[in-house]
Amino acid sequence: MPTTAPAALAFADVTASDSALRRFLHGLPGVDAVGLEARAASLGTRSIKTTSKAYAIDLAISMIDLTTLEGADTPGKVRALAAKAVRPDPTDRTTPTTAAVCVYPDMVATAKAATAGSGVKVASVATAFPAGRAALPVKLADTADAIAAGADEIDMVIDRGAFLSGRYLEVFEQIAAVKAECGDRARLKVIFETGELSTYDNIRRASWLGMMAGADFIKTSTGKVAVNATPANTLLMLEAVRDFRAQTGVQIGVKPAGGIRNTKEAIKFLVLVNETVGEDWLDNHWFRFGASSLLNDLLMQRQKLATGRYSGPDYVTVD
Repeated sequence: MPTTAPAALAFADVTASDSALRRFLHGLPGVDAVGLEARAASLGTRSIKTTSKAYAIDLAISMIDLTTLEGADTPGKVRALAAKAVRPDPTDRTTPTTAAVCVYPDMVATAKAATAGSGVKVASVATAFPAGRAALPVKLADTADAIAAGADEIDMVIDRGAFLSGRYLEVFEQIAAVKAECGDRARLKVIFETGELSTYDNIRRASWLGMMAGADFIKTSTGKVAVNATPANTLLMLEAVRDFRAQTGVQIGVKPAGGIRNTKEAIKFLVLVNETVGEDWLDNHWFRFGASSLLNDLLMQRQKLATGRYSGPDYVTVD
């Protein structure tokens, strides 16, 4: 399987100047919005039977970045969330752990201590989350602090104002600089905030921009705006990572985040992955869900398959 590596050298000519980068990004094929949405909707109608559903539920649990990103976060709340990530269902030890816990940089050390020895990664939003509006030295310091505290993964946000103004090289250089700060100490997820990019063409351009700059993952959203992950924008990003690997041999992960709240929706996204990029991405090293409430529904559906009945309202914790 191809491994992720910075791809900037392969696009040195393209990224040599703002004009060259603009020509490349605007030269990408235009997105057929009607066709994209129709395909995403069609794939969402696939029927998943009981055995496959049980597998899909466990796979989805293992792909969750269990997240708390609130101003009122406390060490106690983060420890409780980390405990849930490590043992989502205390009554059933066969339940897989989640992929990661995602917190603000000042909570990384707390999350790291609470997940020690479990295999659950600690992800931290950095680079002036959620707006991304800060000077590059501030973004790099934010990243460095999170990694020093123990972050295994950094979720950075692009400056959408710069992107929408056509300052593509500025965005590219910021992503590349944060990737350099991460080095081999942390994987980098680049958040586009697709709900603010206005068009599918912009989402495709942002996807290629992020991948060329060295992103290990491309991520739809912060979860802080009205429109977050949708089947259509996730399908578009999956097509981008598929085409990028075909061209460069470099595999990039995808993380839809925000708005995925129940098992039925999560399984639709897994079908998108399987049908668009294949089994290579059906692993939490390459695909994640940015979610919190999703886990509770997955756990209740998992118990329903095992026992034939739904659990009571106190079966899962309220995060």
